[in-house]
Amino acid sequence: MLKILTPTIMLFPTIWLSSRKWLWTNVIAQSLFIALISLSWLKWDSETGWSSSNLLMGTDPLSTPLLVLTCWLLPLMILASQNHIKQEPLSRQQVYLTLMASLQTFLILAFSATEIIMFYVMFEATLIPTLVIITRWGNQAERLNAGTYFLFYTLAGSLPLLVALLLLQRDTSTLSLLILHYSQTPALLTWADKIWWAGCLIAFLVKMPLYGLHLWLPKAHVEAPVAGSMILAAILLKLGGYGMIRMTVILDPLTKNMAYPFIILALWGIIMTGSICLRQTDLKSLIAYSSVSHMGLVAAGILVQTPWGLSGAVILMIAHGLVSSALFCLANTTYERTHSRTMILARGLQVLFPLTALWWFVANLANLALPPLPNLMGELMIMTTLFNWSNWTIALTGLGTLITAAYSLHLFLTSQRGPSPTHVLGLQPFHTREHLLIALHLIPLILLISKPELMWGWCS
Repeated sequence: MLKILTPTIMLFPTIWLSSRKWLWTNVIAQSLFIALISLSWLKWDSETGWSSSNLLMGTDPLSTPLLVLTCWLLPLMILASQNHIKQEPLSRQQVYLTLMASLQTFLILAFSATEIIMFYVMFEATLIPTLVIITRWGNQAERLNAGTYFLFYTLAGSLPLLVALLLLQRDTSTLSLLILHYSQTPALLTWADKIWWAGCLIAFLVKMPLYGLHLWLPKAHVEAPVAGSMILAAILLKLGGYGMIRMTVILDPLTKNMAYPFIILALWGIIMTGSICLRQTDLKSLIAYSSVSHMGLVAAGILVQTPWGLSGAVILMIAHGLVSSALFCLANTTYERTHSRTMILARGLQVLFPLTALWWFVANLANLALPPLPNLMGELMIMTTLFNWSNWTIALTGLGTLITAAYSLHLFLTSQRGPSPTHVLGLQPFHTREHLLIALHLIPLILLISKPELMWGWCS
């Protein structure tokens, strides 16, 4: 664990001591080095579930893929931000890079925490850098409104979680994930216990987000700069799923009865947000709503509480993290050239940028879960679990899949095909940096086809 955490913390002196000329080179090189070392976590030789480095931190097959994804995305976020941040004064560039490095530090501490209170503190700490990135480096005046939504939705959801954790500490005398599985869990019979159950999970359902609690997400995505959108879609939404998987093990007897309204909301949300995507004109807003749709499937898979459901949820979280981040990068490259997020104004770009159109095509096919990509594997496992739980769910998940295919093709055809309008003919060509950025998202996704057990979680 320290071999990753120490170089991540050493990013701070690298950022503040590098000269202007070498700042981006040094930070990208060091963060890429951290990402490559983090791949060593995937070599799992522990016979027990956990591989602990100390009393507070450790990794297990559930947290490992999410930790590797976190480390992999930092150099990609820095690469994506380079074009629009490099014009700013040196001190602002350093602050921006410091916020991203601190976000990575908090996320590593959150995913590797074996104490639930430490996880809660780091879960909340990720709010601060994300909020600053959205409100300071966002594109429009509405970014302050988006930041307020983001802050208050997340805080309102997570305060009941703190109270619930303190009650759990009082009843079991421990909050260590290593011990809680073996301790006597409370009977959970009264109405107060049901409220406690909801308090434990609502923070994570807001973060995922569940349909109905999702209004902060499209606002935050649309107003955030590219690095903010990437980290939100790829990692911060996964904190919600990870927290749910950790907590539902403790809440298990009650979950079977209490999960019904939440599973129904999640499944209904898949159809509703998919339908909203079909009507979107804004590129980033469409990708943001598609994230809500996919995370609804993840929430339903986790709440059913079967090994297949949990495995499918982890696989879909990892695959969605890479795909949605790639889509936001592509949306940003289009925005930097056309200065508009309206899809119809950026149509016909395939003629001008054929290689970029190929990236768009692959990313959209991954988003609609084309076989044999990991997205399909995750979705099929969750759908099978839900069908086993109730036959009626196949109608909702099947319709959701059709709508996903429809809006993914709508996104590709509207933004890439058709005649090029006269106002987009003088665009600057795509840089090698941007092609490398998308390749580093999509190549790992394609490689995971050959070794999906890296992200199966506990069921490997």
